[in-house]
Amino acid sequence: MPKDPEPSHVQREFTLAAIKAGIRTDGRKLTEARPWSLEWVGGEEGGLECRLGDTCVFVRVSSTIVKPRQDRPYEGMISLNFELSPMASTSYETGRSSEEETRLTLLLEKAIRKSEAMDRESLCIVAGEKVLHLRITIHPLSDCGNLLDCAMMGAMAGLRSYRRWEWEVEGGEVVVYPPSQRPPVPLALHHVPLCITFAYFEGLPPILDPSLSELLLSPSLLTLSLSATSATSAASTELNMLSKTGGVALEPSELMEVLRVGGERCAGWGGWLEERVKLEVKQRGLEGAF
Repeated sequence: MPKDPEPSHVQREFTLAAIKAGIRTDGRKLTEARPWSLEWVGGEEGGLECRLGDTCVFVRVSSTIVKPRQDRPYEGMISLNFELSPMASTSYETGRSSEEETRLTLLLEKAIRKSEAMDRESLCIVAGEKVLHLRITIHPLSDCGNLLDCAMMGAMAGLRSYRRWEWEVEGGEVVVYPPSQRPPVPLALHHVPLCITFAYFEGLPPILDPSLSELLLSPSLLTLSLSATSATSAASTELNMLSKTGGVALEPSELMEVLRVGGERCAGWGGWLEERVKLEVKQRGLEGAF
């Protein structure tokens, strides 16, 4: 399987010297992220493209009515499909799950499903008989570093903008109303978690949103999943998940500083996400379904 080429010694020394001086090779500050972009395509049955700099994913949320699990008759189901392919990078191979794909899938599962971001009881139609099964499909289109944060933002944008069809239970029968008869209904979310990743180097300060070259050089990564309840206050963020890889040791004070910076960024990103979703819903003529 092909792999990304290892950075040269000159590139490594130049990158580390730049970080030590408080700048990065692409001109960003150490705690500055690349610009975000969201674009919905295909209308109601389509999906969206989420971009973080040149890193891009395509996300589609769909749903079907199924029978619930026997041990959870009052809860709907959520499944996540994430697959790396050569479309995103020549480092990935079709039909073969890589270690990176497994790692990213597990982190997305923790951040979305295990954090109980979705109110699964709201997906119940008839207890023990019919529930809604949500499917979140994420296709990475371009991996230029920090694919996890981009995929998470795309998944949350998809869930926040998705509108399910209205239903009623009449005489034991389930009647589903298309948008032409009744306005669709937004999903019930407990919170909107976002991921934020820092790369670490021995003896150097952490950098936010590492590029692909920085990821290849970094011996350690720290990813946080934070839910922002306010777009103006970092103190309102809640930690849902923390994942660290590599052997760079962190002092408690360093971890608290990263949580502070992450809280500020996620609060701002969460506010930006809500504004973009509101604009998209308005353009679809669903202002009353927000």
